[in-house]
Amino acid sequence: MTDTGASTARSNRLSNDTPAPASTFVELTWLERRIETWIRFGHHTSEKIIDRHRRILGFPAGAVFAFVRWAANDFGTILSRIDIVRAVGTGAPCQTVPFVRPGGDILLRIDGWPRVERVLQGIDAIEARGIAPADVSPDHWRHVHNRLIAGQAPRSYSITQHQAFLLRRRAQP
Repeated sequence: MTDTGASTARSNRLSNDTPAPASTFVELTWLERRIETWIRFGHHTSEKIIDRHRRILGFPAGAVFAFVRWAANDFGTILSRIDIVRAVGTGAPCQTVPFVRPGGDILLRIDGWPRVERVLQGIDAIEARGIAPADVSPDHWRHVHNRLIAGQAPRSYSITQHQAFLLRRRAQP
């Protein structure tokens, strides 16, 4: 785990220095080389440290985040998974995701290290273009999910595509 979570939480505060209310909570665990769960991207608004190995992050409704889970035993990796989830409001219908309460709108769910690694490389490519992955069109994450499940290479996310998404989002009421 890195200490960037604290700086991210500080940068995501509202103008009056009060955090946005969290509606979705993610429990993170870090037991070196056994169970490692982390947030690859996303803007959390609250953090509760339970002990040295566990903490809970809170995300406001509508926030998009990537939740990575990895586990191993004495013989090697037993679980590699990435979920890209959009946090839902209190009482809103949602899909369940382990360690995410109450759940969320699942945009991408991939397991198996080779495919998880491709998603992580795609996230890196988006960041290299100067786009925050949390601000990417939800349709792109669904596209990546569908292509990888079908054994196909996903198309890259372009700056033009991102600008069109931002204009579309601004035009919606």
